[in-house]
Order: sequence, then structure tokens, then C-alpha cells
Amino acid sequence: MLHINQQKLPRTVLSYLSFRMSGVATLQFIELSRQLPDVDLESQGFLTEVPFLREVPPHVQIELLAETWSKHVAEKPYEASLLDESVIYAACETASYIVQNNPELVPSLLSGGPLEAQIDVGQELAESLQKLHLNLANEGDFLLISQFMDMPPEECQEWKQRYGLEDEDIEPMFDALARWNISPSVEQNLSGLFSPNEIRRMLPLLGVRAHDPAES
Repeated sequence: MLHINQQKLPRTVLSYLSFRMSGVATLQFIELSRQLPDVDLESQGFLTEVPFLREVPPHVQIELLAETWSKHVAEKPYEASLLDESVIYAACETASYIVQNNPELVPSLLSGGPLEAQIDVGQELAESLQKLHLNLANEGDFLLISQFMDMPPEECQEWKQRYGLEDEDIEPMFDALARWNISPSVEQNLSGLFSPNEIRRMLPLLGVRAHDPAES
């Protein structure tokens, strides 16, 4: 389970909806980029909600989503990193936006998933999805980091000290920007968010070979 400042991210239908809709919408961008190779779709996907992470490739966004999701559903407690907080924020905001502005897409984003959620698609759901991250005890420091990029080093260090940010806190954010190859562990991390059939179909899109049980 994920904790942010000792507060647990609730395991509810809302958290599933946020991660699920954000993941499927991002996968659709990846599929579209394969069909339209001449169209630049790199700066797409749910993580574009976080300015610092806008350049993370969509397939890497799926892996980051899966890593945070796996911590969320695990029995072992995890203290959320700034990267985890970014994923949660972006997933909630993306799902809320879809419900509010493109409600007709919601059934297709949820179809075939491992959880059959009975929901009323409307303004109340959009607000509830957004409140999922607003009610957490985070300070939104991950939204400030992009400002550090344009600051002189001395001023940057001053701001870090003001907000209590250490270099090791920010390092996972920079690491995310440098990622390209996807770990085979993404298959297991996506469990519970996507069905086994969905995971098998998406692995080639992510550049990962499906696990063969005969090799175990």
C-alpha cells in the first residue's frame, strides 16, 4: 500500500478508475503513433499533467503507472516518492478530465478490465476522482520541480531548502526522463489493472516479450 506523509492512498473503485482510464488512454496514444508514424505523439499521455514529466515517452508512462499501481495494491507499505505522487496526481486529473469532457469514452476505457465497476458517469464522479488526490497530504512539490530547471544553481538550491527537497527526493523524477527500455516486470505490475489477455496484447506495444510459463 502507498503512503503519502503517513496517509494511505485508499484502495477504492476510484483509485482503480483513475489508474485504469489513464492507462488505457495512454495506450491508445501509443497505438495511434504506430498507425501514424509521421505524427509526433511523443508529448502525449497522462503524465503530461505534470510539467516536468511531459517528455516521458508514452510507453515509459505505462511502466511508471504500473510501478505505482503495484505499490498501491501491495500488502507491503511503501512511502510514495515524488514520482509516485506525480503518477497519482496525473492519473486522477486525467480520469477526471475524461469523465467531465468526454464521458462517452468511459465505457470503452473500462471495457474488458478486471473490475466491473457500476458507476454513474457525471460531474459527481469527475469531482470524486479529482478529490482522490486533493484529499491526500501531499504538498504538490512535484509540480514545482520544472521551475528549478531555469534557475541559477544558487537560487535553485535556496528553493530546494525552502521546500525541504533533497537531491535524492528529486532524482527519481530525472531518472524517469532518461528511461526508454521497459522492464519485463511491467507484466506483473499491471496485474489487477488490466486483464491477463489485455496485458499479453499490450506487451509488444511496450517492446516487452510476454512471459512464457514453460520457462519458469
